[in-house]
Amino acid sequence: MTDPIEEGTAEHRGDMHVRHYVLHLPRPVEEVWRALATAAGLRQWLAAAEPFEPRLGGAVGLRVPGGTARGRITAWDVERVAEYTVEGRGRIRFHLEPGRPQGTTVRFTHESGDDRDPGWRQRFERLLAQVAGDGTDRPPDHRR
Repeated sequence: MTDPIEEGTAEHRGDMHVRHYVLHLPRPVEEVWRALATAAGLRQWLAAAEPFEPRLGGAVGLRVPGGTARGRITAWDVERVAEYTVEGRGRIRFHLEPGRPQGTTVRFTHESGDDRDPGWRQRFERLLAQVAGDGTDRPPDHRR
């Protein structure tokens, strides 16, 4: 069986560090979208999202250790693309595609001025557990 979380390239674009992952999730696009593009879904695997205005230009705040990182939704195409640009955290982009032959493929990009990986693999493992039906209603443990 192949790994459902493929770590792709890490590259530099000027002062920015860009990481890519490809996720193969076992659920249909509409279910994966809810995990990536709703406050309730994000809370389960990434961070509490307050505020969360689901539209292009809408406000987003991700509760992180030490406070809330505020930002905007900088790309929004329902069930296809969700992109959040958050102060001090950079830009995260999810591009969803129907999987072949089933499920959903998510192409993920994180662009940041910080060259340190903020633990995406562990977060994606929580996402995988959530969409596979193994998640719980607990908020994520940010101590990792």
